[in-house]
Amino acid sequence: MEIRTFAVSSLGELIDRMTPAEPDPVTGRRRDSAVYRGAGNARWSLFTSLDRLGGIDPPHSKCALEEHILRNFVRYSRPHFANARNAWELLVAAQHHGVPTRLLDWSYSPLVAAHFATRDTPTDPHGGDRETDRAIWRLDWQRVHRHFGFPELALLSDDLDRLRDTDGDGHFSPFELIRARGLEPFACLLEPPTLDARIAAQAAVFTIASVADRPLDVFLAEHGLEDTLTRVVIPAEHVRRVRDQLDLVSMDERRLFPDISGVAEQMRRYYE
Repeated sequence: MEIRTFAVSSLGELIDRMTPAEPDPVTGRRRDSAVYRGAGNARWSLFTSLDRLGGIDPPHSKCALEEHILRNFVRYSRPHFANARNAWELLVAAQHHGVPTRLLDWSYSPLVAAHFATRDTPTDPHGGDRETDRAIWRLDWQRVHRHFGFPELALLSDDLDRLRDTDGDGHFSPFELIRARGLEPFACLLEPPTLDARIAAQAAVFTIASVADRPLDVFLAEHGLEDTLTRVVIPAEHVRRVRDQLDLVSMDERRLFPDISGVAEQMRRYYE
């Protein structure tokens, strides 16, 4: 079974396609429970920042460094995260601040995903360009949870801490996940603590999988779950139109990065 793919040419069309055709029988509302991710190139797989470390041709070339990277982040970030509840919160903080991890960023909002799909970042080797089709990925994470035996609720860091007990201490840490051999495969949605205003503004969530040597779309396909993914393509000729429509509804860096860096980035892009 292939990943469902279709194209949109406007923000309105995206919203129409993401709105459920029928209201929920319990709530009576047309609200999508999926999560979304923007990609600067529609041909890319769902690579994590760890997958991309060292380049994507080939990807996964530095996955063996995962534990070293996280250990060093935990060591040097301690003055800034003295009150972290567990190592999972430190993993979230690492991802949030640009450290390569196996976490993959998503949002509950398709508009946030559309922003990240259509912003131009010419200095980023993994960024998009104006001549490339963009993509917004949609993930039915509740189906993924049902498949792997999780509740239909996004997991919190405390839930992950109790997910497995591999060494008999009653806890499961990212380090145990990295070192685990023969671990039962899984993928799940992690709802992070609001470490700062950006996480709240972006309605940010993460997926995490038991493997770090293949992209999420490949992992899900291996478990017969490729139909939990939808790829919405914005053709290159419509990218600027969608970008302008996002600016029209104030879906921009100033709102999604509510600090002085976000203000500066929005000004740079808007007047470019």
